[in-house]
This record gives sequence, structure tokens and C-alpha cells, in this order.
Amino acid sequence: MSFGEPEGYDGDARPRPLGRRGRPQTVAAAVCLVLGAGLIGGAATGSWLVGDSDGSGTRGDFAAAGDLWHNVRVDQLFPPTVPGKGAGPGGADRTWTRIAVAPDSGCAGAFDPLLRKVLAPVGCARLLRATYTDATQSHVTTVGLLFTEADAAGMASLARRFDRERLDRRTDLMPLPYAAKDTAAAGFGARQRASWTISVLTDAPVVVYAVSGWADGRTVDTPQPAEEAMESGVTTAPAQAGLGHEAQGLADRVERGVRGHAGTATERPS
Repeated sequence: MSFGEPEGYDGDARPRPLGRRGRPQTVAAAVCLVLGAGLIGGAATGSWLVGDSDGSGTRGDFAAAGDLWHNVRVDQLFPPTVPGKGAGPGGADRTWTRIAVAPDSGCAGAFDPLLRKVLAPVGCARLLRATYTDATQSHVTTVGLLFTEADAAGMASLARRFDRERLDRRTDLMPLPYAAKDTAAAGFGARQRASWTISVLTDAPVVVYAVSGWADGRTVDTPQPAEEAMESGVTTAPAQAGLGHEAQGLADRVERGVRGHAGTATERPS
């Protein structure tokens, strides 16, 4: 068994080895120290570059997003006017004007039974909805934010199911619109739904959806998911009217707002 050499102190009270250490040993020790520090620093830098999915920032953003329904004003989640640069067919610009905001509520009666069943695993903490019209007041679109009770794993599981089973394209899983009296959306009911989109977020406990139709109250025999209605060359009535773009464009911008507000909330000093 061997032991390291004992250390003493020099005249300036600095540590020094009592035994002699040769130059090669000193150089080797210095190299090991540098390499060790480099490896540790590199590991830390690597974790910063790739991000830590379990980091406090990620958890903070997720929790902040779940609190937006009572921490952020409705005019920020659903602005009175939403610009949609390039959001229309052929990259045309769009502008949506809010004409009604539903009282914040639970989810009772807000979804058709089958969609309610699909969403049940993530729960319903709060539901916010608003209805918009386009600049010509020819179309109406309801956009909704379902704040769930799920954790990140629960949201990821639901998102995978939507993707795997293509649930966002099933006509029996269309969201319901919000019709408000004395507005352009007064006749916007279940039979007037023409196009829709549903997005299950995985970085926030939120499901974002939008459903569009004509403002004149006409019924639609064959609704079409926004993704299909936006494809080039599609000649269905919802596609020709740009209703897929209406639903997708408005939902995208509201979704960006949710993410933006959640990030901002975690950056404010306490």
C-alpha cells in the first residue's frame, strides 16, 4: 500500500510538497487537471446547447401556459384584430376582427359527445372561445383554447394519438362554433361548419382549435379539414371559399400568442 506525499507550507504560507516531485509528474498532473476541467466544461456546454427536456425552464413554460386563462387579459389571447399576412389562398393577406367572446367556462356542452370523449383523458380546466369575421364579413371563424389538466406526458400521449389515428381529419370530431346573437355569427351552428383544425400542444397544457363557415348561415353537406382544403387544386366549396385558410390561419396566430405569453411569463423577475 502506498500513500501520497505529505504537504507542508513555504515561507509565504503556500502549500508545498515535502517530498520532491519531478518535472514529468508535475506536467502530467497539470495536463490531467486541464483535461478534467475541459471535459466537465464540455459536458455542461453540451447540455446547454441541446437543451434539457426536464429543465426548470421547460417546466416553467409549461406551467405558465396552463395559467394563462386567468393571468392574461382576453384581449391578449384573442386580440380585437388579428393580422394574417400571407394567410389566405395564394399567400393573400387576411385580417380578422373579433365579433364575440364567450364567457370562460368548463367544457360541458362545448363539444360534440365523441370529441368530448377523445379529449377526456387530458381533462378540462377552462375553455376560452372567441368568434371572428374576415374583412368582407363573408366568413366567420370560432377559435378555442382548451386549457387541460394534463401534464406534459399526458399532452404528448394525446398528440401522438391524434397524429397516429388522424383524428384531426375526422368530420365526427369537428369542434362546435360559438354563435353570438346580433353578430355576423348569429347563424353559425353545427350544420354551418365548413372547415376546421385541431392542434394538441405538447409544450403547453392547451388544445387549440378553430372552425369556420359562411356568415350567411348556409349549411354545409361536406365539411373539409383545413389541411385538405388548403391543398392546391382542391375544388370543394370550403376550399374554393378559402375557409380552410380562415380556420388554419387564425388558429396558428392564436397558438403563437399562447406560446409567446407563456415564455414571457417565465422571464419576468420575481
